[in-house]
Order: sequence, then C-alpha cells, then structure tokens
Amino acid sequence: MHSSSVSESRDPVVSVDGLTFSYGSRQVLHGISFALRRGEVVGLLGPNGAGKSTTIKILTGILPLDGGRVQVAGCSLPSEAVEAKKRIGYVPEAAELFESLTGQEFLELSGRLQDVDEETLQSRIALFLKHFDLTDDRLRALDSYSKGMRQKVLLAAALLHNPEVVMLDEPLSGLDVNAGLMVRDLVAALAADGKTVLYSSHVLDVVERVCDRALIIHEGRLIADGSLDSLKASTERGSLEDVFRTLTHAEGTMSGAAEIVEGLRR
Repeated sequence: MHSSSVSESRDPVVSVDGLTFSYGSRQVLHGISFALRRGEVVGLLGPNGAGKSTTIKILTGILPLDGGRVQVAGCSLPSEAVEAKKRIGYVPEAAELFESLTGQEFLELSGRLQDVDEETLQSRIALFLKHFDLTDDRLRALDSYSKGMRQKVLLAAALLHNPEVVMLDEPLSGLDVNAGLMVRDLVAALAADGKTVLYSSHVLDVVERVCDRALIIHEGRLIADGSLDSLKASTERGSLEDVFRTLTHAEGTMSGAAEIVEGLRR
C-alpha cells in the first residue's frame, strides 16, 4: 500500500453526492456520497446485491442516475458522459468480447475508439502483450482465449488511453497467481503515477494489500468510509475481513458453514 497524504489535500477527482438509483420499483442505491482523490486506491466492498456494480456503472456513464450529483474527472454525469468516458478506464465484472477478433485486433479497436495515435497505440499494445504474456497469442481469435487471458485483454484495453480514473470490478477474476501479482503491482504503480483507482472486489485480503481506503456498501447504503486502519480501530477488529463481517452482520457465516459440514456428516 502506498501513502495518500499528498492526494488528500487535492480536490476530488470523483465526487458522488446523494446518489440514488432504482431498477423499476426497486430502489438499489439510497443517497450514497463519497469522494475519490488523485493517487488514491479505494476499495468498494459489499455483499452480493449491495449496489457495488450499479455504482460503478453509474460512475462510468453506463447507467443514468435517478437522483444526486456525480462528477468524474471534471465531467458531470450523465450530461457529459461521453467526455467522462475518455478519461476513464473500466474493467467490468463480466464483459462480452468481439470473439471473432484476435487479441491484437481487439486492442487496436479499443485504442482507436479512444483516439490514441497509431504509433503510441502499437507501442502500448506491444508493452501490454509482453508483460501479460500474450505476445505469442496476439493473432489468435478471442474465442480461443481462456478466462484469464480474456481478463488480461480487458485490463490492457482499459488502460491503453492512459485514463485519469481507473475502475476495476473484480479485476483478478480468472487470473493465475503470477498475473494477479502483476495486476496488484500495476494498481500501485498507477496510483503512484497520479491515477485514481476504484477497486471493487470480494477478495478482501487483496483489497487490504492494495487499497488506502475502503467504502463499504450494504443494502444500497454507504455504511463505512475510511482508511483501513481507522475502520479496524472503530470496529476493534484486526483484519478487513473481520471489519466487513461486523459491519455487514455476516458473523453468522462461520457458524453456518459449521452447520453445513455437520449436516453432511449425518
């Protein structure tokens, strides 16, 4: 984890104030507010269905907000969503790829859509392919790629245009140990370079290693926002996992697991 003391004095790069959203008659987000600053890596945590992916989709301009105000990299959403998307790199939890394209072609398409000049684009593609160990596979169609290989391509595509804000929704999904370590190091390097990183994941031990702060959403409400140390201190817990269990009332999962095993013995 890196220090964010410098970033704390700067104006927010992402500002969310009173954000609400509903799917039909079901309200999913209830007045969420937070700010992200330059050079921060902030974990976005919560149980399934808490509203994490919905929040990220609003911040990336994919979903319109119902109420509240959202600004990303100086752009108000949704009115300036097109401009905001030029400044955002986004890795979704589950993405559909153009599977008939090769890895090289998909990255070229992604970079050209973001108006990266051709010489810079080819240089950056070669760099990502090299460090993600995909150079030998670059001319294969994406439908022949493994889940981990696809995830590497998505990560590369999200970063080709050198975005100010990087939003990662379960970025380690499908990656092997070495690739996962590479992504962890990359997140830290991006933040050190002044990028703002929002990192949503259920893998809490990784979040604890890469993030400065954590936002915890439960049932569509923001129930915690603070440094990892402050969250541990306020809940008198020794790990982010224990903080999460306490704040989301998930302590019963341990006894539930024991009951399942006991039931299997019968």
